Parts: sequence; C-alpha cells; structure tokens
Amino acid sequence: MTDLTIPAVPDSSAAAAQGPPSHGYVLTLSCADQPGIVHSVSGSLLEAGCNITDSQQYGSPDTGTFFMRVAVETTTSFSRLREHLEVVAAQFELTWTLHRAGAPIRTLIMASKAAHCLNDLLFLQRSGTLPVEIPAIVSNHMDLKPLADFYGIPFHYIPVTADTKADAEAALLALVAELDVDLVVLARYMQVLSDDLCNRLAGRAINIHHSFLPSFKGARPYHQAHARGVKIIGATAHYVTAVLDEGPIIEQEVIRVDHGHSVEKFVSMGRAVEARTLAQAVQWHAEHRVLLDGHRTVVFA
Repeated sequence: MTDLTIPAVPDSSAAAAQGPPSHGYVLTLSCADQPGIVHSVSGSLLEAGCNITDSQQYGSPDTGTFFMRVAVETTTSFSRLREHLEVVAAQFELTWTLHRAGAPIRTLIMASKAAHCLNDLLFLQRSGTLPVEIPAIVSNHMDLKPLADFYGIPFHYIPVTADTKADAEAALLALVAELDVDLVVLARYMQVLSDDLCNRLAGRAINIHHSFLPSFKGARPYHQAHARGVKIIGATAHYVTAVLDEGPIIEQEVIRVDHGHSVEKFVSMGRAVEARTLAQAVQWHAEHRVLLDGHRTVVFA
C-alpha cells in the first residue's frame, strides 16, 4: 500500500494573531525639573501601546534641568508615536528627540596622519559593534587613503593652509550636507576648526585628545610627559566647541605609567587609550545616551 502524506496547511489564523512586527524606539528629553514628568511620559507611552524596556532619568541640581532616556518596544508606527508624545511635550515644554533603536547614524570621520583612532572606528563599524555607517573619510593628508581603500570607504583629500582654510571648511560642510551626515568625528585630525564651523557642528562633532591639557601642549605631548615623569596618562573625548579642547566631556580614561616605561611605550599606551575613549564616546552618542547640560554632559551609560 502506498503511504500518502498530506502537506500541512499553514494556520492563517495563527499568523494573523501575531499582528504587525514590533519596533524599538529611543526617546530622549530634557526640560525644567518639575513634578509629574515621569508619570506623564510613561502614561503617554502606555497609551501609545509601548512596552518600556529601559528607563533612566536625572535631575541636575546645578541647572534645575530634568533629563530622561527611555527605550521602548511597540507595534505603533513612528509617526503615530510622535503624535502621542507631542501632547506631553507641549505640557512640559520638552526638548525631545525620538529615534529608531539601533538605526546606524551617518558618521563622517576626519583624520590627519595617525591611524590608530580611525582604524579602531572602522574595525568596530565593520564588525557590527559600533552602530554607525561611514559614508566618507576626510583628511588634509594622503597618508590614510590606503586604510580607507582597505575598508572600501570613499576618501576625500581636502588640504588645508592658512590661505585655503575657509575653502576647505566650505568643502567639508558641503560634504556633510550632500551625504546627510549626522555626526562628524575628529579622529586625530590635527587642524583647529574655525569658530563658525564649530558653531555649525555644535552637538554633532566629537574630538579626542590626550588628557594632559592644559599641560604639555603642542607637538610630542607624550615625550613632554615622559620627560616630566608623569604617573598617569589618558584621553578625553568631548564635543567640539569654539573654545579649543574645552567642549562638554563625553568620556575619559586614565592608565598608570611609571619610570620604567620608555617614551615609545608612553606613545603606544596613549594611542590605545585614545582609540578606546573615542570609540566609547561615539557609541554612546550613536545610542542616544548623551544629553547636554550646559557645559557638561549627562551620559546614560
């Protein structure tokens, strides 16, 4: 007797019961600190059909500002969720943003000759660790073009001299606009940006430098530090402002050194710290964990 097997018919009712797919969103907000903010925001999200998966808040005693970051899962559309939030935003005069969770932000990287920070960012992005997409690398030298070519990222050589600085910055801004760039990262880009450019990129440009400042300025800072016998070295990642190297700090790291370390070891250790610190700052920014509080930052790590 032939054994007949009848294929199973998919249960359309079960598939329909699953409903539309769920999406993740991240809400960040700030406003004057006052009672009822968390209750109202959470209630608005509940009414919109959201499940809160993470919530952090902080009230600044110095500025009287309240900050909040909320991650949610919901089947509600992005536009519909915004409509729900606009009501509570008007009530508390919120400064707020809503982002799709995990969506990579478009990041333009600038570097001069040193490759360590650039290479770290490119590797982390390629490996899926860093939630950014990199449409371009900009440099005032040609040294890093082979690295850009290796990762298949367009390399833009924009030389800078005292006479061409304005034109170079105009070319950079044109690229930022053309490529719809959300973030500019100065990964050891050894040029001072003009006040006008800093203001145009306010809150969306991150720089990295060693943490010796204001000591050991200028060239070869690790050599200067070694000569003075410092016991710690480190790095600072901060938002770019018109005041050189004094923007709101996002992340810092320090490590200990001693008299037995050579100058070359100082430089090697310093580069590793710079790369780690910059990558962490970029990741927190890309995950919408950093909010500005005047000259300081609130980082919901």
